[in-house]
Amino acid sequence: MIDLKDVPQDPGCYLFKDAEGTIIYIGKAKNLKKRVSSYFQKTDHNAKTKRMVSEAADLDFIITASEVEALILENTLIKRHQPKFNIDLKDAKSYAFIRISDDPFPRIGIARYRGGKKGGTLYGPFVSAAERDHVLAFIKQTFHLRTCRKMTRRACLRSHLGTCSAPCQGKVSEPEYQYQVKSADLLLKGKNQDLIASLKGEMVEHSEQQDFEAALAIRDQITAIEHLSERQYVQRQKQANEHIINYQIVSGTVYLILFTIERGTLTSKEEFVFPDTEDFLEEFIIQYYAGVKPPNELILPEMPDSNIEEYLSNIRETKVTLTIPVQGAKKHLLDLVMKNIEASFFAGKMRVIELGEALHLPAPPDVIECFDISHLSGTGTVGSMVSFQDGKPDKKNYRRFRIKTVEGIDDFSSIAEVVKRRYSRLKKEEQPFPDLIIIDGGQGQLHAAEAELRELNLSIPLISIAKREEEIFTTGRALPIPLSKKSPASLLVQEIRDEAHRFAITYQRQIRRKKALS
Repeated sequence: MIDLKDVPQDPGCYLFKDAEGTIIYIGKAKNLKKRVSSYFQKTDHNAKTKRMVSEAADLDFIITASEVEALILENTLIKRHQPKFNIDLKDAKSYAFIRISDDPFPRIGIARYRGGKKGGTLYGPFVSAAERDHVLAFIKQTFHLRTCRKMTRRACLRSHLGTCSAPCQGKVSEPEYQYQVKSADLLLKGKNQDLIASLKGEMVEHSEQQDFEAALAIRDQITAIEHLSERQYVQRQKQANEHIINYQIVSGTVYLILFTIERGTLTSKEEFVFPDTEDFLEEFIIQYYAGVKPPNELILPEMPDSNIEEYLSNIRETKVTLTIPVQGAKKHLLDLVMKNIEASFFAGKMRVIELGEALHLPAPPDVIECFDISHLSGTGTVGSMVSFQDGKPDKKNYRRFRIKTVEGIDDFSSIAEVVKRRYSRLKKEEQPFPDLIIIDGGQGQLHAAEAELRELNLSIPLISIAKREEEIFTTGRALPIPLSKKSPASLLVQEIRDEAHRFAITYQRQIRRKKALS
């Protein structure tokens, strides 16, 4: 049975494997956890899907930055691995690019890149055919580039309609035509603001020369470009290939992931685990690229030995650049690899370790229980308790409570009741206690829970989290713990609190629904 606890709630691709490790199905998802879970929760699958689920013995996944990136990655992975339960894509079309040829008077059109050499310049890929066609039509209409495969001396329909500058008829010089090509190139590369600035300068020049007709035409171009910028979506083209390497060291072991990006598109993820040594990064790079052609650029979290760049360049026989980004798009790529490391190797474990360090606990709180109270204007009050194991929901140990001893709105007494009921039972049954207890609320709720634990002669680490400022309080301290709201430890506490809140509200609504029906 595939363990779904470690599947993240991020966009990306999932890969089902059989008992021998062969990939049998590849899919994409906006939310990986929801999509993968649906295979094992639903019962109305078709015969093919049922067979695939029955053969699936293992699961791998790659987190992407967006759903669109997952769509492109899925296409790439299916073509590479050709899993037996995916549709046969041998003859399927690739995602389309817009291409400007390298002729003296370049033509613009659609091209499908399949990995071979293609003359001219490619822009894309475009995931949406409608968006691609819109952009292509816009450029033809705005910059009057030719679309004919061969230039003949006979005027075409677009020439008569005024949407082609008609170089075949000698109506435009090569420098003038190349200027329009350059404008289209800027637009397709996403440099819309540079293009608009250039056009505005040109419009001012025409106005000063009282060439108002030309100035008006440029003004219309600027308006059209600004409108296009509002709706255009295209994966920006990169000519160079990149590898992104990031790692995490835990207990003397290196957990490393390498992303491959080809022409600006994420195509694969490779995972490595090996003992930590003094120069492990240099050793990894030397061994890995002894059998793999290095990319144009290698993006790393730190600079290895200075000779590595020369070593890689000699293998590739062209310049290889090592980049250690501190901000911008390349830094986001490094962060994305780190997110995959945490999801693939540690899931919530790293956040649990950070939380234990932030609270100065003697050991990471592997088992965390969190309480919340829900009511509707003081009626139908219920309590919830959720359990997290290694930073992951442990739903079999969730508990819910109907408040029995409290009337009206009294969150303090309600928290006291559910804490007493929970831990008096564990104590009576000699069950293990959690490593940390979280209370949804401020210091009032915290003190109420602390009093009940004291009555039971229990010493369990206890904190509370106040919703408005996400401040975390602990016993024996008047001020909140100095912890950033965006830190992994704080985000874990917020995630657990939100789950307890969701579970409490769901139970409270169920009770109200049953009462209304009765």
